[in-house]
Amino acid sequence: MLKSEIENLKLMIKEMSGTDTKKCMVCGKCSATCPNYDSMEYHPHQFIQMVENGEIEKLLKSKSIYACLSCFACLERCPRQVEPTKVIEAVRHIVEAQRGPHHLDPNDVPEFLDEDIPQQALVSAFRKYKR
Repeated sequence: MLKSEIENLKLMIKEMSGTDTKKCMVCGKCSATCPNYDSMEYHPHQFIQMVENGEIEKLLKSKSIYACLSCFACLERCPRQVEPTKVIEAVRHIVEAQRGPHHLDPNDVPEFLDEDIPQQALVSAFRKYKR
């Protein structure tokens, strides 16, 4: 990926998320609070730093963008009010926009359900895949 493309994506992510990644002091409190920490290849504070450092390509290929629960627990603990969830959602939105519209049909949902799935997971799935 060209440097200009990376800079454009970085600017797009910052604009879409409304987050100033420079505010992050890499304390890791956001990641320590994340309920899905163990399922993520890159953790919330790493997302922020990777965007700031222009490591966008890795993020676009990461499964971590789908592991985020969008619960905003990361924001609750952040002393600088950086919003990793919004950055992760912006990256996910860019990836999904590249893939095309509507990857989740409501009629297909019942086959993915089990008794233990939290309702938040269903709402999150539609937010992630329905755009």
